[in-house]
Amino acid sequence: MSGSSSGAELASPGGRPAPRPGPGLAVLTAIAQPVGTAVLAGWQHASVGIIGYVLLAFSGLALADRHRFPRRNFLIVIAATLTYHLLDRPVGVTWLAPMIGAAVAMAAGHRWLVATAIAGSFATWVLVSGAALSQALAALALIAGAGLVTEIGILVAARVRDGIAEQRRLSEERQRRRASEQRLLIAAELHDVLGHHLSLINMRAGVGLHLMDRDPEQARAALDAIAQSSAEALREVQAVLNTLYPAGETAPRAPAPGLDRLTELTEDAALPTRTVIDGTTRPLPAAVDRAAYRIVQEALTNIRRHAGPGAAATVTIGYRQEALVVEVDDDGGGTRPPDPGPAPRAGNGITGMRERAAALGGELTAGPAPDGGGWRVRATLPLGSDETREATA
Repeated sequence: MSGSSSGAELASPGGRPAPRPGPGLAVLTAIAQPVGTAVLAGWQHASVGIIGYVLLAFSGLALADRHRFPRRNFLIVIAATLTYHLLDRPVGVTWLAPMIGAAVAMAAGHRWLVATAIAGSFATWVLVSGAALSQALAALALIAGAGLVTEIGILVAARVRDGIAEQRRLSEERQRRRASEQRLLIAAELHDVLGHHLSLINMRAGVGLHLMDRDPEQARAALDAIAQSSAEALREVQAVLNTLYPAGETAPRAPAPGLDRLTELTEDAALPTRTVIDGTTRPLPAAVDRAAYRIVQEALTNIRRHAGPGAAATVTIGYRQEALVVEVDDDGGGTRPPDPGPAPRAGNGITGMRERAAALGGELTAGPAPDGGGWRVRATLPLGSDETREATA
């Protein structure tokens, strides 16, 4: 036996201290034992007596601190119950408090104490009361039955606790996963928004500086474009950051961009861009619509950064029965190197686009165009996958 006299505190799954139950069960037991025994004593034409009622009520009330002092509590209950029977009081509902006290003590790890105390009490009762063999066997059967019921109750309670703990763990894991996915989504959105607009601002600032003296009107137009791009960037960044607030605290100030703004995106791309719609245009799941827009945006940003001077782009949106196909091609600026060499290592932009497609159950490829003169980004985004439905909800 281990532990101090204060007993062991029971803990809930996860290591947090379990809240102590109130005295309700103790009070109920303190009432049920005397009342039940009085009814049975009436059938036996015997009297419980004042001392008997006091002992039965006392053993029930002793359960009030059973979780704080499980060993001490159990020994008090056993002592009170043994005293009742040694006084030769009538048989009644005297096993309720010992069963509860034994269950708590056994759950706290004091099985040997419980077994020793019960065996010692039974032997003491047999020797002191001089019970007949039939009475001893009946009492032994009753003790064995009560012990079996107690063991079953402990096992059931343990299974219930384990099930609750597992459900709590799964719920917390799902919440952590959703929070992580949300952070990744916000990071990807910010990367796309800032990368696209800052590259536009950088390019137009260079044009404005170059034309400041020779063509003030063109320089003014470049500055106006910078102002518009920066304002649009601020609006989109604000819309993304608004998702960090709990629901109800603030509302997005701008709708999430989708393919309905494709024309605006290609006109603002600062490079010749042709749009091709393959198939019949139809409404798309919100997650697919947003991902398609961001993939086109990032692909055009990469063309501005990495393609040759004077590069032109073609954006193809293919509406298929089960998927949306997005292709962005550039012509490499009209130049074709004699030996393209190995494909360049994927940067954050390509990785982000690929992760967007994978999050919806799709795929994305990026590499040299079939004619070898430029670069192609091709994404296939399923329209009816489980990932798409979950992301859209």
